Amino acid sequence: MATVLSVSGSPSASSRTSRLLRHLDQRLAAQGHDVIPLDVRTIPADALLGADFRHPAIVEATELFARADGVVVGTPVYKASYSGVLKALLDLLPQYALAGKTVLPLATGGSVAHVLAIDYALRPVLTSMGAAHIVQGWFTLDKDLAVQDDGSLAVAPAATEALGQVVDQFSVALGRTPLLAVAG
Repeated sequence: MATVLSVSGSPSASSRTSRLLRHLDQRLAAQGHDVIPLDVRTIPADALLGADFRHPAIVEATELFARADGVVVGTPVYKASYSGVLKALLDLLPQYALAGKTVLPLATGGSVAHVLAIDYALRPVLTSMGAAHIVQGWFTLDKDLAVQDDGSLAVAPAATEALGQVVDQFSVALGRTPLLAVAG
């Protein structure tokens, strides 16, 4: 069983990006992985923006990255790039915080014009942080993610299929055959 750190880089408490990550966390957990969620927005702003490397929340986040075998990084796309809160956290982590890790980059946004943000904005940073293997990422349109009245997330069928495939590929890259893919 691999330990997966699932990082939401959304600054919003009602974020579709965060809800999508927590939705995908369930699939990874069903495949036998130990999934640890991390919402960057819960880290105190003074620690992130003040670059307080010794702040307990930054120390804890750094330790979570160190413990993880794999990392899922999700972000909304703003101005053709990943979110500022995610950038602030990544800047505070050790240079090679992703060394030896398998990483799955995910992004959400309102337009297909932002689909390349994963490859041209996020992937280079993840590579510079020493990621051993960055699997195929996925961009999901906001219109394919609907928050239900009970707070749950409904994902459009085509997006569900595509996301299932990238999550399963990530799981395989972590060294575990996805149980859901075998059963299906």
